[in-house]
Amino acid sequence: MDVNEYLGLFLDESQEHIQSINTQLLKLEQSGGADVVQEIFRSAHTLKGMSSTMGYEHVANLTHEMESALDLVRGGKKESNQLLLDTMFIAMEQMEDMIADIENGGRGANVDVSETVAAFQSFIGGKEVVVTEVKESNTFEVDLYTNSVIDQAKQTGFEAYQITVKLSDAVVLKAARAYMVFDRLQELGEVVRTHPETEEIEQEQFDLSFDVLFLSQETAEVIEHAIAQVSEVERVEVNVFTGASESEPEVAVTAEVVVPEPVVQTAPDQEEKETKDTKEQVAAQAQAKTIRVNLERIDRLMNLFEEFIIDRGRLERLADEVGQPELNETVEKIKRGTNELQSLVLTLRMMPIEQVFNRFPRMVRSVAKEIHKKVQLDISGAETELDRTVIDEIGDPLVHLIRNAIDHGIERPEVRVKAGKPEQGMLALRAYHGGNRVFIEIEDDGAGINVDKVRSKALERGVISDEEATMMSENELAMLIFAPGFSTADVVTDLSGRGVGLDVVKNKIESLGGVVSLETVAGQGTKFQVSLPLTLSIISAMLVQVGEESYAIPLSSILETTLLDEADILTAHRERVFDFRGQLVPLVYLKEMFGIESETKSQFPVVVVRKGNKLVGVVVNELIGQQEIVMKPLGTYLEGIPAISGATILGDGRVALIVDSNDLF
Repeated sequence: MDVNEYLGLFLDESQEHIQSINTQLLKLEQSGGADVVQEIFRSAHTLKGMSSTMGYEHVANLTHEMESALDLVRGGKKESNQLLLDTMFIAMEQMEDMIADIENGGRGANVDVSETVAAFQSFIGGKEVVVTEVKESNTFEVDLYTNSVIDQAKQTGFEAYQITVKLSDAVVLKAARAYMVFDRLQELGEVVRTHPETEEIEQEQFDLSFDVLFLSQETAEVIEHAIAQVSEVERVEVNVFTGASESEPEVAVTAEVVVPEPVVQTAPDQEEKETKDTKEQVAAQAQAKTIRVNLERIDRLMNLFEEFIIDRGRLERLADEVGQPELNETVEKIKRGTNELQSLVLTLRMMPIEQVFNRFPRMVRSVAKEIHKKVQLDISGAETELDRTVIDEIGDPLVHLIRNAIDHGIERPEVRVKAGKPEQGMLALRAYHGGNRVFIEIEDDGAGINVDKVRSKALERGVISDEEATMMSENELAMLIFAPGFSTADVVTDLSGRGVGLDVVKNKIESLGGVVSLETVAGQGTKFQVSLPLTLSIISAMLVQVGEESYAIPLSSILETTLLDEADILTAHRERVFDFRGQLVPLVYLKEMFGIESETKSQFPVVVVRKGNKLVGVVVNELIGQQEIVMKPLGTYLEGIPAISGATILGDGRVALIVDSNDLF
């Protein structure tokens, strides 16, 4: 088998199973439950089978030990404990590193898992809980736990089946075929037990047949049909499992198929046939609703569409110059069609922020345990969608803000109890849409930011003057923690106190076109809010003229435009300002900022841009109008130019620089 052909699928599904295990482990630690153990076992079992089939034995061996430990727990032979949970969390961290190594061309052998394996084996080899009351079937020994699971499943509409699968005599990879059978079954229900055991099947320690105890809401016919589609399966037999001990099992439904011979069954009546046909049609339609698409293909589509947008602008300009009605009408239709296509293409790039949020529960648990704090993480709005480019970049800044909240914000349990708080701190992580932006909030119920301490440190380091300190509000003073190299930590730890961090977070967020702000109340907690644009590729902008040059200002940062007379300009603190609805707003002249020669007019346009609660008036020569533009990076050679975030190509082929309004403040 050429594993490279399936590598992409293996990596995608491995990440999904690892995330599922992490999520379920947190549930198991908090509330337990047999269904949670079963879900973890199923994901670990699938991950092991996939890894073994692909030849990644180091991954398969680790999941094998984890699965063996879980099998004892789900079978009621041993009880889960904190040591087992800690070992499983460590195993999943190592698993992520191994999968990352495989993605980079390795074999997953870059991690030493000997201690983790030894911990699992120690748990497996310990004293077992003896279960005495057992019911037997022809093939399976069903203990009290399993029998209880089956009974509960039947009460919710499931049926228990005993499935016998016989492989062809000419089969080459028995384990691979068995894995494909289990993969089909997991789409239809839950595998409870196998005979022989799963590890024996995966190591090909069976002849040509194996049995499965299976729970499903599907009919026996649907199940056998799904298994029969697997190549090199010779025969499938599906019986309703009754859990009888030694008597002959009462078989309510029997479906047998011999492959590749045609299936011969008793013809159902017309109503049953229509029901079966309807189910198959619904299943086929459900499978057709989604497909996996390589992200590189979507990026290529986006790049082609960006070029199309540039050409559309040029076509509009040419049509205006020609002035022919038929041409103008055609261009207008193209514009409407491309606007709809643009919305669709941007939607293809949108991804739920859930894939970023999913990494945080385990991280919060690990960090809180490391510094001996108790923290409960509450996540909401994980389904909120963002452009993939933003998704890829926002993870690290959020990690730092969350670690900061745990380390600096939430107090130790004994301190919280003295303050009249629950010893477990609360940390909320939210995401929601607001207009054409996404807001992410990180809020804790900790001690809040010590504003007096921040003021003292800022004065000591010369970040602000005494005059500025007296004029600043508490939240403005608190925002000084984002100043470069600023830290109020008294002790240097692995988490904080090294004088780096939040300034990098702020710069990263602003480089994404975002804004970070905070609110804090002493003794009650702190809330960080991150505001981000939905997409970074195609944006609406206001084109302006300064001398002979054109510039683009993103509409998302523009509050409004106005005309200003020279006589309206005032001076405050040696800065030029103007009265904007009762508020003095500073003026920034683009011609002075970029060194452009242009004539001075007595009346000129001003673009009022906003950053948080602050406003700035941008003085230009002329307003050209609103336009959809494609943002292009300047490249490494031109990186770091003040107040410029990128460039775009206009319809006449000229390049217009895009103004970074965050740098104007």
